[in-house]
Amino acid sequence: MPYDWPPLVPGDAEEVARRVAAVLEDAWQRLNARQAAVITAFADNWRVPHVLATLEEFKQAIEAFHRAVDNEATQFVGRQLPHLYERGAEAATAVTGGRFGWTLLHRDALQALAADSYEDFLRRSQEAGRMADAFYRAARAAARREVPLLAAGNVTARQASRALAARLAADHQLSHVVYRNGSRVPVRAWAEAATLAKSAVAYNAGTLNRAREDGIRWVEVFDGPDCGWTSHSDPDKANRTLRTVDEAADWPISHPQCSRSFGPRPDADSQSDKGS
Repeated sequence: MPYDWPPLVPGDAEEVARRVAAVLEDAWQRLNARQAAVITAFADNWRVPHVLATLEEFKQAIEAFHRAVDNEATQFVGRQLPHLYERGAEAATAVTGGRFGWTLLHRDALQALAADSYEDFLRRSQEAGRMADAFYRAARAAARREVPLLAAGNVTARQASRALAARLAADHQLSHVVYRNGSRVPVRAWAEAATLAKSAVAYNAGTLNRAREDGIRWVEVFDGPDCGWTSHSDPDKANRTLRTVDEAADWPISHPQCSRSFGPRPDADSQSDKGS
């Protein structure tokens, strides 16, 4: 029976990212296990009905993986993003004074963040699903066309079935998700990186929109000492510089695991003005 993961509880960004990554990796490992069962069926018990039965279980594992992604994405955007956005806004409020409230500005901003984050998770899931679907189609075609003919030719049926299984395994490896640009990324890695990136963006959006709401134009950047403004290698180093709220909104982070945050500077009126 699949493990029933409890509902996501909003909290520390790194802890939530680890949970999301673990859930999706668990679902992907189950998919890998079902693929291994299909390969074994081709190699050791190559009768068409048995092969098709294991393929149906593999198809169900693909669907379970997509459900896991959809469920985690829904919980993440519905629970964790509002939590982090509010934390960022409250951090700004500690500087600007007053009280944070979910005004239309903040509700609209959160809705846009949630939609973007959800779509990003689904895009990544589709890349993973594309690989699994390709194996399913290839294996099903082989079961329909090649398995009935395994005994033909100059090799035994057993040798032919094992050669077919080896070919399917070599052509459709699911240990990594291979994206269209050729990069190979484990499911856990992309899930954790995506969750951390969206978490940082949500927190910083709360800070920046709260500053904008109070008419503050400048923010101070807090970042790693070597982190560039638009990418980690950008020679324009970000840490302890002043940027406009609009500039900061364009670059809330510069890479997936960026530690960037912002502090409102109501006392500053230019990039060179560090204030007191």
